[in-house]
Amino acid sequence: MHIRRIAAADLEQWLPLCAEHAAYERLTYSPDGGMEELVRALTAEPPLLFAWIAMANESAIGYASATVDFSTLDHATYLHMDCLFVRDGWRGRGIGQQLWSAVHAFARARGCRTVQWQTPEWNVDAARFYLRLGATEMIKRRYVLPIETA
Repeated sequence: MHIRRIAAADLEQWLPLCAEHAAYERLTYSPDGGMEELVRALTAEPPLLFAWIAMANESAIGYASATVDFSTLDHATYLHMDCLFVRDGWRGRGIGQQLWSAVHAFARARGCRTVQWQTPEWNVDAARFYLRLGATEMIKRRYVLPIETA
């Protein structure tokens, strides 16, 4: 098993992981147009999205993705970890920890002051994992408002 930054060539294996992750989190997911948007985000200058993939042999078994953001109240950049997912059957083998380590090392190299993320309230296994990392839980409500395009 190894972890590396995701490249455009990985997208055909990455999209099914995204779909599994969405299903796990009880979210609607459509891969329509996703490949082009992901390539655009990964290859923009500067990149809009950073991502890592966990591979076992030639199979994708997990991933993490993040964006760099700025906190007005902290007066500093932070890394927003958008996703950390390990495929069912591979959990409990340290893969999440290795993905987290890649995200953390990237944040440190970029000079980010913190890494921030969220997980569904019902996902107690993830919450325990994040607390074991040394994270502090901050309760907030998250809102999503779709922007209509013309």
